[in-house]
Amino acid sequence: MSNIPVAPPPPSPGWSVTPGPPAVLRSPVGLSKAVMLLLGLVIVADLFALWQGGQSYELVGRIVGDLGSVSSEEIDRADTLYGASGYVQLVAILATAVVFIVWFHRARVNAEVFAPEYHTKKRGWAIWGWIVPVVNLWFPRRIATDIWNASADESSRSRALLNWWWALWVVDLLFGRLASQRYIKAETPEEIKGALSGLMASDVFNIAAAVLAILFVRRLTHMQHEKALRGPTV
Repeated sequence: MSNIPVAPPPPSPGWSVTPGPPAVLRSPVGLSKAVMLLLGLVIVADLFALWQGGQSYELVGRIVGDLGSVSSEEIDRADTLYGASGYVQLVAILATAVVFIVWFHRARVNAEVFAPEYHTKKRGWAIWGWIVPVVNLWFPRRIATDIWNASADESSRSRALLNWWWALWVVDLLFGRLASQRYIKAETPEEIKGALSGLMASDVFNIAAAVLAILFVRRLTHMQHEKALRGPTV
């Protein structure tokens, strides 16, 4: 599939077209490459935060064991670097989220060209479903399932990859929020040390979720690309 818009196949009898502008088939390949690259940067940012968290964890452990063994300069440097790693993570995640949602919306429109009868949510929810609180815990997964079903052929019906990616993403989202709140509320060195371990565990979850997201984007893009190359079925 090239990056040039492709005319959609004519609707088959029984198709219930979703209200709104006509769906037009467009290549998701270029966007998918950008998404996967940014997800790779998220992983790099998480690894940096994980390493820096380990340094801070070791430093707090020294404070717990012997306060006099750690200088104020070491504490300030560790705080600065760990704060910087969190900022890098935030920038990487926000940039990735924007491009991912653009890719996701394009995949949703393409899937409507392939099989409009598969979709239970309007196109707009491919964007708003990620933003609206609470709803974002299940709407994107429902839409992703519809996209997958519409884009799949007999050899790609299994949604195991999609399900694992979504489950891990939700776990990471909820666990990360709890770990961040625990870190913000921590006051004693012992509490800070425990909170740091939670944040590092969150980084590990985020890395795993990003890896599965790369595989999901790659697989779904390939499915749509192959289906578009085959053309409409009679």
